[in-house]
Amino acid sequence: MIDHLGGAVTPTGSDVPVEPLRRTTHFTGAPGCIAEARTFAESFLEQLRKECCPATDERVDGELVLVVSELVTNADRHSHGPYILALEGTATSVTVSVYDSSAALPLRYPRDPERIGRHGLEIVYALATEVTARRVPVGKYVRAVVSLVGEPPSR
Repeated sequence: MIDHLGGAVTPTGSDVPVEPLRRTTHFTGAPGCIAEARTFAESFLEQLRKECCPATDERVDGELVLVVSELVTNADRHSHGPYILALEGTATSVTVSVYDSSAALPLRYPRDPERIGRHGLEIVYALATEVTARRVPVGKYVRAVVSLVGEPPSR
């Protein structure tokens, strides 16, 4: 990466650097929010392709939408207020961040094919190259980095 105007940019091979694409939206938790988050992610990826030209396939599209869906579903189920979805993309990855009002950090359960439910974070860890969760003054955020190049991480 190159430092440019105080922020990170992605080299494009030309003399005009491209800033990472960033989009944020918020949800109230009303019915339909999770579907809206998936649509938001699909639109984001389409715009990212136009602006940064990442060469991705349908597998990556599905993985990104699944990570968004799992993180937003967790925020919807476990917080007591609105939540925010922030996406940041470059030619090589998309960072998905979900902020919500619950200070309780998510629990990652061990793999158990017989367990019914509670596989969301397990799925996120399987698809993302990096997953973090941190408390913030008004709750927490969970962040996952999804690679747009190569194979998904094997965990």
